[in-house]
Amino acid sequence: MSNTEQTLSIIKPDAVERNLENEIKEMFKNNGFSILKEKKIKIEKSEAEKFYKVHETKPFYNDLCEYLSSGPIVVMTLEKENAILGNRDLMGATNPKDAKEGTIRKKYGISIDKNSVHGSDSPENAKIEIDFFFKD
Repeated sequence: MSNTEQTLSIIKPDAVERNLENEIKEMFKNNGFSILKEKKIKIEKSEAEKFYKVHETKPFYNDLCEYLSSGPIVVMTLEKENAILGNRDLMGATNPKDAKEGTIRKKYGISIDKNSVHGSDSPENAKIEIDFFFKD
């Protein structure tokens, strides 16, 4: 039985600012992901707060929301077998310094905050996050 999944990926403001969208999309495609939907948007801080609600008790919450709403982002629905884990492996560790060679964050991440990409961490969150940006 195949385990085709969808996951949400966000190319964050630091990467969009440096015109890395195409390189990052290529990395996804080269790793077997299909990009089902994508759009470039700028969100308000209030929307970022809703999106990151799961983190609202954490000390970095406000900075995270400020940052995600600080510039244009590219949101995408990615699909492949075990997409959620595959995307997390491809993104690399949250802190680019700890990320493995060949991962998106190792290659493009600037700091633990400006780490270029976001990806869903579970099937439940993937559904919530995809609906957040692509609710028809």
